[in-house]
Amino acid sequence: MDEFDVVVVGAGPVGLFLACELGLAGCAVLVLEREAELGSPWRVEPLGMRGLFATSAEAFYRRGMLGALLKATGVPDDSGENSEGDGLSAPPMAGHFAGMEPDPADIDLAALPFRLPSPAPDAMVASLDAVETVLSQRAAELGVQIRRGASVSALTQDENGVVVRAGDHEYAARWVVGCDGGRSAVRKLAGFDFVGTEPQFTGYIALTTIADPEKLGSGMINRTQTGTYVRMFADGQIGMMDFDGGAFDRTQPPTREHLQAVLRRVSGTDVTLTEVQLASSFTDRAKQATTYRQGRVLLAGDAAHIHSPLGGQGLNTGLGDAMNLGWKLAATVHGTAPDGLLDTYTGERHPIGARVLDWSRAQVEVMRPSPHTRAVQAVIRDLIATRDGATYVFQKVSGSSIRYDLGSEHPLIGCSAPDFRLVDGTRLGDLMRDGHGVTLDFTTDRCLRGSVTGWADRIRYVAGPVRNGLGFGAVLIRPDGIVAWAGDRAPDRAAFERAAGHWFGSPEV
Repeated sequence: MDEFDVVVVGAGPVGLFLACELGLAGCAVLVLEREAELGSPWRVEPLGMRGLFATSAEAFYRRGMLGALLKATGVPDDSGENSEGDGLSAPPMAGHFAGMEPDPADIDLAALPFRLPSPAPDAMVASLDAVETVLSQRAAELGVQIRRGASVSALTQDENGVVVRAGDHEYAARWVVGCDGGRSAVRKLAGFDFVGTEPQFTGYIALTTIADPEKLGSGMINRTQTGTYVRMFADGQIGMMDFDGGAFDRTQPPTREHLQAVLRRVSGTDVTLTEVQLASSFTDRAKQATTYRQGRVLLAGDAAHIHSPLGGQGLNTGLGDAMNLGWKLAATVHGTAPDGLLDTYTGERHPIGARVLDWSRAQVEVMRPSPHTRAVQAVIRDLIATRDGATYVFQKVSGSSIRYDLGSEHPLIGCSAPDFRLVDGTRLGDLMRDGHGVTLDFTTDRCLRGSVTGWADRIRYVAGPVRNGLGFGAVLIRPDGIVAWAGDRAPDRAAFERAAGHWFGSPEV
């Protein structure tokens, strides 16, 4: 029986990102993927396009993969040229709430606390295929094994480890992480409770040939008396929301006749579909695992939480799960984790998932076809058109409003660290590529140099004058980019050492 430190089930973006984090930390990692082949049309342009917002772009940047991702998506990597100074520009897109898009120029950049220019864009669009290609290549470089066509059918665990069966093979691991999607086999086999709300609508996405496209509205998002339809990136690419209470039998692929009937109903026209190349259905069912850990089995991404795709939050939330979990699980594998570190994964990420589910539910309610809902839409549209409203939507969608409760009232602690840049040009993001924690010491006397010595194998220490320290004398950043401690211009060494021990375990003597 093959043995690994961690078996990750699912080779989508979340599973691959987590595998890279574990591989970077020197863990022996196996990824099991039920699909035998790459190249699904659902993962390439146009159907596979997804929005990556600030937190996700930061994650790729901090692990040195942003340039490869930009190249894979055909975006020129000129981000460094646009972030030389201390000025901030409006993001290229601000996301949307129920199809209502704020104007990026309305976002109040001054209201976004502790923000500095960074090569990581606030938003970008990439195909799932591009994301997975970059992550697969990086995983291979880190020694991660990926086995495709391996559908997990059984799982048993005890206090020492887990055995996973996939096909005719069994794999032993100290830990298993289910990143295998909304219908997660790992979640079911390990007995996680999965609770939430039932669907209000059936959604469809299809690549079609439309005989008479002029009969449809010209806008991207079209609301009618009976539903909503979306004209997407490519000709003939249609999205529809049919408020049928999720009645469609999703075990069967939607036929051309069914899709045409739905499109005619929600558009109020007699439009004709002459051909359907690809089609799929989804709902707004919103459910979440009550915990992300059962013994030695953990969940991340859609395996831990599902919701409607409105707002494009699913992939970004899942990548956030992987970034949060990776370093904690690796420290646990290596025996350097302080007591309770792994349990902070559920403690920190479960509230984020719950908020995303509620954000999705709110959008569904606002898109319901009724006179009362249309009145509410008008009010929300007016609010989003204000500076405060645009800023609020951007903060929610981008993830810039995320702040973990780390037991401190300091406004920076628990937030994603700004991309501090030293006078010599060194950026924080560049210092995080090895997956270690980072201490930045901006004081003239290098006051933390002696304190950090005991954690030299886990925390990188960098000192020097900073271009814009935002009033801080020193900061301690966790491997996932979250600020664990911040000191003023005369930092409290004892407080720093307590924070370092809390997150990185006992120092070496």
